[in-house]
Amino acid sequence: MTGRKWLRRSAIATASLVVLAGGAYFALDRLDRVYPPPLPAELTVSTEVLDRDGQLLRAFATVDGRWRLKTEVDQVDRDFVRMLVAYEDKRFFDHPGIDVLALGRAVMQFVGNGRIVSGGSTLSMQVARLIEPRENRSLGSKLRQMLRALQIERRLTKPEILQRYLTLAPYGGNLEGVRAASLSYFGKEPRRLSVSEAAMLVALPQLPERRRPDRNPENAQAARERVLDRMVGAGVLSQREAQRAAVEPIPSARLALPALAAHLSDAALRKDPSAFSHRLTIRKSVQEGLEAVARSAAQKLGPKLSVAMVLADARTGEILGEVGSANFFDSARSGWIDMTRVLRSPGSTLKPFIYGLAFEQGLIAQETMIEDRPADFGGYRPRNFDMSYQGDVTIREALQLSLNVPAIRLLDAVGPTRLIARFRQAGVTLDLPDKQAPGLAIGLGGAGISLRDLVQLYAGLANGGKVNVLRDGTEKIAPTGVGAILDTNATWQVADMLAGVKPPEGARPRGIAYKTGTSYGYRDAWSVGYDGRYVLGVWVGRADGGPVPGLSGYVSAAPILFEGFERSGLAAVALPSPPPGLVKQKQGELPVTLARFATDEAGLVVSKATEPAPRIVFPPDGARVALDDLVSGAQPLVLKLQGGRAPFRWLANGKPLADPIRRRQATWQPDTTGFSTLTVIDAAGRAASVKVFVE
Repeated sequence: MTGRKWLRRSAIATASLVVLAGGAYFALDRLDRVYPPPLPAELTVSTEVLDRDGQLLRAFATVDGRWRLKTEVDQVDRDFVRMLVAYEDKRFFDHPGIDVLALGRAVMQFVGNGRIVSGGSTLSMQVARLIEPRENRSLGSKLRQMLRALQIERRLTKPEILQRYLTLAPYGGNLEGVRAASLSYFGKEPRRLSVSEAAMLVALPQLPERRRPDRNPENAQAARERVLDRMVGAGVLSQREAQRAAVEPIPSARLALPALAAHLSDAALRKDPSAFSHRLTIRKSVQEGLEAVARSAAQKLGPKLSVAMVLADARTGEILGEVGSANFFDSARSGWIDMTRVLRSPGSTLKPFIYGLAFEQGLIAQETMIEDRPADFGGYRPRNFDMSYQGDVTIREALQLSLNVPAIRLLDAVGPTRLIARFRQAGVTLDLPDKQAPGLAIGLGGAGISLRDLVQLYAGLANGGKVNVLRDGTEKIAPTGVGAILDTNATWQVADMLAGVKPPEGARPRGIAYKTGTSYGYRDAWSVGYDGRYVLGVWVGRADGGPVPGLSGYVSAAPILFEGFERSGLAAVALPSPPPGLVKQKQGELPVTLARFATDEAGLVVSKATEPAPRIVFPPDGARVALDDLVSGAQPLVLKLQGGRAPFRWLANGKPLADPIRRRQATWQPDTTGFSTLTVIDAAGRAASVKVFVE
């Protein structure tokens, strides 16, 4: 053949190929518009509830009952992806959807062996089959997959195609996608897989039912070995790596997918049912520890009894762990009821706030003596839990022993209305019987409160008096604002006393301040504790409110509290040091007005004074004082009062300024900036306080 003829034929052949390619492209483009592949922007996947770090807490099956977890390429072990591409489609990143060389090899093998040896399918073709399942294997269905693969490649990038495969590939039963398979067979996310695990997950989708390791372990092992051998031949693995992987055991059972925080997960779905992903403030490790403690405790407590727990970060208000019941699916314990939100009687758990108000008003010190004897408050006669009385006790002993009469004496002095107002200021409203005005009974549990709200109040004690509204991540609008429950000095005094309560028998000391409570009729047992940052609340009882003989906060709930802190995995944070200027006085150092707390028949503190109660007229409450002016040589701040009976004792942040004086004027030289509380106590034990800000 002459050179001229060869050039002419080459030109004709080239032109023909160009025309054919152009015609094919035009036909494909035309067909692509008329007959597009079903590629929704978002796949229908299982709804997931995630913790604060993105770890899976709970998954919900799709409407058709499939466990299909959305999977991104960067969520999967890189070695697994390398093995998958090398085994299924080694030219995946180079071909347009169809691997002509692989198809040619498959045809030659079929002709030579009389049966299908390899299918020549690319990952793009397999995605086509997954989005449009075929009823049978035929030449027509194969051609359709090829066409769809070309269409898919025109619409999606290679990583997007790989992402679809990783999400939709079948793994036996109702498992779809590599994440669901890894969690079910290995109990972990596929971010870090062993060579053996990766090889098995590569092998399963070809024949998922025949190779299920929980039902056909021999087939699964053989399929894994074929993948390992292929990887050695492809240079992906060394012979030694493959040999080590081949001797690892095959998983013998299918594991349940994570199902943590059941009540909170349901709440998240109810608030946003259209979302496929919900992120909570929960920390998975904390949640696992609390749920294990609750299950174990409920089994020891007996039938029909349940346990609820809430653990929060007092500094942020974020809930790190929440258990609504010991077992969501236990009908005998009414496990489906979220007991963290149910209103129940709090027993003695509100007492610390009564003492805090009394400290704040300068009525008591820790070593102040108070009577624990039968008393009548206008017809209300509180009795102690054990029906006995201690006589004269210190304030510290009265709170640590949870004595009822002293608490009601103090509540009568500070006023139940003021206590309720402080709770509202902290974002919590008690449920009062028949919507009546607050009475003294609220000090012993005569009102309703939820475990969540109780933990929110105690979070204020752990946070220097500032209360952050608790949040769990289900809120459409995150709560804002910080309320105050007590001042810093009062919260420290309360924490110092509660930290001295003896831990329950067998519990390891942790350096927490805690309080227990038991409701009337032995229906609810409570324990709430906190360190310098974290607050944990525990409720024990029956969901139906039935009495449980022998139930008590100290015996039933306190051990769970200490074990919950231990199993949460959180590092203990030390309780705060005393605020600047606060002095913890011994009993002999107390001024006469703080030596003993007593009230008259009308409930007024101490004496039958005829004079009006003392009132600080300067500085006014909320005044701002410039420290520089006071330190630079000017006169100290002058303090003035009206009313009251001399002599008068002045205190700044709980520390006496000087000996009692008879004049209604005194001076104060502040030594630090910030809020300070000035208190004056007269000879009748009546007190008045103002807050000033030194700047």
